[in-house]
Amino acid sequence: MDRITFIPGLCGGRPTIRGMRIRVSDVLEMLAQGVSEADILGDFPDLEAPDIRACLHFAATRLDSAMLVSPWSK
Repeated sequence: MDRITFIPGLCGGRPTIRGMRIRVSDVLEMLAQGVSEADILGDFPDLEAPDIRACLHFAATRLDSAMLVSPWSK
């Protein structure tokens, strides 16, 4: 997880990869759209394969958090 960085003033404080202006959400969005890892790495030559896996791990750990839901919500 040391590949995911939070730097105030960089990309609005959103999580980025190794302090670069490449947001985790951008990588995740590309993967969701079916862009291959090879294509992502080709588009962003500073990225490394472990960066992409770190994005996926980051997303997985965020989704594993419990959410409080009101019994009255529909």
